[in-house]
Amino acid sequence: MALLRGNIYDEIEMPDVGESFQTLFDGGGLRIERIVSSEYPDPKVYDQPQDEWVMLLQGHAELQIGSQRVVLARGDWVMIPARTRHRVVATRPEPNCLWLALHLSPAKSSRTYETGRVGTDAV
Repeated sequence: MALLRGNIYDEIEMPDVGESFQTLFDGGGLRIERIVSSEYPDPKVYDQPQDEWVMLLQGHAELQIGSQRVVLARGDWVMIPARTRHRVVATRPEPNCLWLALHLSPAKSSRTYETGRVGTDAV
């Protein structure tokens, strides 16, 4: 396999409305995306067949995950279980939100997650 590399902060194009998605890697039951959110979130509700781990790399955002509101700042992350309805409710205009998302296919997801316990809370 050839060496793959890049920089998540390169060539960031801010969308006028909603989010833009760029797949950085897709293989072996794992898809990694870079997501850029505008200051005007798309009202679309996501209900995906795979678990999604998402980290906010820059900006501030508020998510609706199931019945809970979750506020995220730079460096915060959350694990969204498969089939959990979620959406971006609000973002701040400066800086725009930059996310790193890992999508785990159902076959690869054991639902037993281990973390390094660095700043982890049950949501």
